[in-house]
Amino acid sequence: MKKIKSVFFSLIILSLMLTGCGKATWDSYKGQLLGAKDRPAWVPVQPYGMIYVPTGVLHIGPNDQDLNNAMVARSKEVSIQGFYMDETEITNNEYRQFVNYVKDSIAHTILGHFVDASDGSDLQAIDWSKEIEWSDPETSEQLEDMYSKDGIKLLGVRDMDISKIIYHYLWFDWKTAAKLENRWKERAQFFHEENIRVYPDTLVWVRDFTYSYNEPMTRNYFSHPSFDDYPVVGINWDQANAFNDWRTKFWSAYRTQMGEPLLDIFRLPTESEWEYAARGGKKIAQYPWGGPYVRNAKGCILANFKPGRGNYPEDGGFYTVRADAYWPNDYGLYNMAGNVAEWTSTAYYENATQFIWDMNPDIRYDADDSETETLKRKSLRGGSWKDIAHYIQCGTRHWEYQDTSSSYIGFRSITTYLGRDPKDK
Repeated sequence: MKKIKSVFFSLIILSLMLTGCGKATWDSYKGQLLGAKDRPAWVPVQPYGMIYVPTGVLHIGPNDQDLNNAMVARSKEVSIQGFYMDETEITNNEYRQFVNYVKDSIAHTILGHFVDASDGSDLQAIDWSKEIEWSDPETSEQLEDMYSKDGIKLLGVRDMDISKIIYHYLWFDWKTAAKLENRWKERAQFFHEENIRVYPDTLVWVRDFTYSYNEPMTRNYFSHPSFDDYPVVGINWDQANAFNDWRTKFWSAYRTQMGEPLLDIFRLPTESEWEYAARGGKKIAQYPWGGPYVRNAKGCILANFKPGRGNYPEDGGFYTVRADAYWPNDYGLYNMAGNVAEWTSTAYYENATQFIWDMNPDIRYDADDSETETLKRKSLRGGSWKDIAHYIQCGTRHWEYQDTSSSYIGFRSITTYLGRDPKDK
């Protein structure tokens, strides 16, 4: 296990390496203030599958009567910095790339597939050029610990022990580090280590519904190719964060190899960023498509939700639908209403609107496993395939515990746009 950790930590260090000081000598400055030389050129890069959401102003809050007078989403004007957002929810096949990467990295580590780090240090990194011969008897014997030990072959296939597919990573606590009393302390003490089991909880399809037959979804939803382009579910908040950390490192390692400057990290959107993106530039839109109704002029339903009591398929989907189903909003984002509710990075407080800042508002709280359930609440947005129309409105707030997964919660990633708004002339 320690060897696995050292490999992941070395990957972290390699991915954070930046361009050196440059070749210029101090004599070349001729005593003038010219700035650091040999800085890399910066051209904004739009990651594949993401949509640019420009900087703007938003009236967060409900656009309909607060029927139960909960007052958890009062209106407030805020400003949001531009960002790139996934045009769809993260799909099963996209998340499978993450699971396969973690699984392969563990196998490579067990098999001893390493190369020396490119920075000349004593660290080692995984040699990804090596192939893993999973069917080879000798290799299979070496990887024995990765397989289930019960001897039972479900559907005739030997199962991988999914509890062993663990992603190790560090995250930096910027909030604590920014406190005045901590400004000169060693940065190492503000890093936190996470060990996250990354495989989706496929049993949510059975557990979420009492007296309901959904076993086919448990057996097939994440594994069968017919659902590759459907949103991944069974992912808790911690797993979504682990995915974004891996995605950041995967992207940054490539850009470092190409000698290109890095982007900001991939992450979950804040609650305000999510609502701003969902409205699609319409400040008081009740739904992402703008109107106050869930049907168009022809009577067609505009999102995947529960349109009537006991009536799930009327909108075209019994459970979830493809992540790019229905028309996108004016930013080009699909299913910002319905299909699956989506995790945000924001901790849930009922009266948050009254005290959050009016610039990029957010409330972050990273609860430990030992803390109370209330502190583990994270904001959900968008509603899902099993929810009524109230929950798919842009301004409706809801929550779930960060360590809970379900058949109706997924996520999408964003990354902050660096530099001036490209539309600003």
